[in-house]
Amino acid sequence: MDRRQFLQVSSAVGVTAAKAIADTPMPMSTLGKSGMKVSRYTVGGYHMRVKGEAEAVKIIHRAIDLGVNMFDSAAKYHDGASDEAYGVALGGKSSLRGKVLLMSKAEKRTRDEAMLQLENTLRRMKTDYLDLWCCHEVVTHAEVDKIFGPSGSLEAFVKAKKEGKVRHIGFTGHADPAVHQRLLDGYDGWETVQHPVNCIDPHYLSFVNTVLPNIRKKGLGLLAMKSNAIGALTKNNIATIDECLRYTWSQDVDTLVSGAETVEQLEHNIGVLKSFKKMSKAEITSLLDRTKKGPFGSKIESYKKKEEAAYGHGLPSHRDGEAE
Repeated sequence: MDRRQFLQVSSAVGVTAAKAIADTPMPMSTLGKSGMKVSRYTVGGYHMRVKGEAEAVKIIHRAIDLGVNMFDSAAKYHDGASDEAYGVALGGKSSLRGKVLLMSKAEKRTRDEAMLQLENTLRRMKTDYLDLWCCHEVVTHAEVDKIFGPSGSLEAFVKAKKEGKVRHIGFTGHADPAVHQRLLDGYDGWETVQHPVNCIDPHYLSFVNTVLPNIRKKGLGLLAMKSNAIGALTKNNIATIDECLRYTWSQDVDTLVSGAETVEQLEHNIGVLKSFKKMSKAEITSLLDRTKKGPFGSKIESYKKKEEAAYGHGLPSHRDGEAE
């Protein structure tokens, strides 16, 4: 079924359309050496909670109906309310918990602070374990020093996995590929990595062209994020939402962590995936040639290190989980 046919079916009306989306198989992949079988769409934990808990629960339940099994969150998202939304949606029921893979993240850089964030997350989610726990939004080399240093948060990740509180561990970030590479080289126990993958990334401080191949060489799972650069690509008419999604899924990624603030947005994004055909090399070249002609760099990818600080120690203008 191609994209046009899928949309025709999906826009038919009401229950029939909803059933058509749900009945189409969900594309799956293996998340690197973690071995987890994940849906190629992961519900983004920040955006699903933007419109409140009730809407978040609807998004989570609808995503499960559509075949999504991977769900993202972070301790800092809405001051813990994103974690809490999963606790409400799953209700501590083993029947639902067994259908999903839960990931959350901790941005604290010391062992004790990170462990406290994990304990709070488990309590809020009403679960005994996480399927994936990530060291969240590492953006500077100074943070890497703390993570790997004495009593740094890496010790918490190793300890939590040993104790069975988390099944797998990884790290995330979006500001500087060099920081990602240091994390990648500094510890062999990481199992997953998360970073931006979008059709403007190759033009400035590119994760796709530098870190991504090295992640794959190590056999780690790759979670893509910011396919629409926090909405900047569509807002600035650089690319359509469908082009953004298709480009990201056409790269060597296992799953895309994608934000949706409503059930309708969720259904649209999953509709693109369920009718997805990988972009050809010619399509990708044409798209990148076009996006290079417009604005790019930190003016669009606001979460990346600013140009004047690209070789210094400046901080990015966006911190993951802020209001967008």
